[in-house]
Amino acid sequence: MSRRSTHHPESGRGPAPGAGREGERDAARPRRDRRSSRWDEHRRARRHELTAATIAAIRAHGAEVGMSQVAAQARTSKTVVYRHFADKTDLYLAVCDRVATVLVGQLQSAMRDAADDPRQTLVSGVDAYLRLIEADPEVYRYVMRPPKLDRPANEDPVSDLCSVIGDHIAEVISTELRRQGRDTGPAQTWGHALVGMVRAAGDQWLAARPELEREVLAGQLADLAWAGLSRTVTPSAASSAS
Repeated sequence: MSRRSTHHPESGRGPAPGAGREGERDAARPRRDRRSSRWDEHRRARRHELTAATIAAIRAHGAEVGMSQVAAQARTSKTVVYRHFADKTDLYLAVCDRVATVLVGQLQSAMRDAADDPRQTLVSGVDAYLRLIEADPEVYRYVMRPPKLDRPANEDPVSDLCSVIGDHIAEVISTELRRQGRDTGPAQTWGHALVGMVRAAGDQWLAARPELEREVLAGQLADLAWAGLSRTVTPSAASSAS
């Protein structure tokens, strides 16, 4: 028993003066000490480290990487990995989240740097997506074509990743339409259509045309997309439609 406790159940004493409903609520409310909070931070940090080790193992062994290879990369055991991830699905979702964060950040940076030129903004966005495929083809395969999972995921992480990117592109288009005082309704359609086109072309490039230069592919896709966007999003399109 803690030294700080002065109440002995055997003594038959009643509640301390002033104790009432507030005291009952405080007693019922779960308390977490600093040690528990420190363990939470440790678990978050360990999950972060193991996710990074998984990505390194994918790069070394390919998209079909096994948990034993992940554990070896992390210099630990599978038991420890499963202590921090419920199963392979949980680990897979953590990798998807990490890839999504990196990719969206690269897209934002590339498109922000080219913001003064709408067509170059488009080229930069397409190129940022293709750069991930070129730099990390096995990680891309792992994310886009998930390995056999231990349990069905509640949501499709690939669809979610593409949705995040599509929403970001849609917001860029919407901002430009809003600046021109025009209807922003089509922005979602156009943003997600662009992502679908680039993803399909990127998958085909990775599988069948690795000799094609990334910059060339980015230019080809930008040419196709710009043919439509220049007639729908640009100020000249607004004037011709009015």
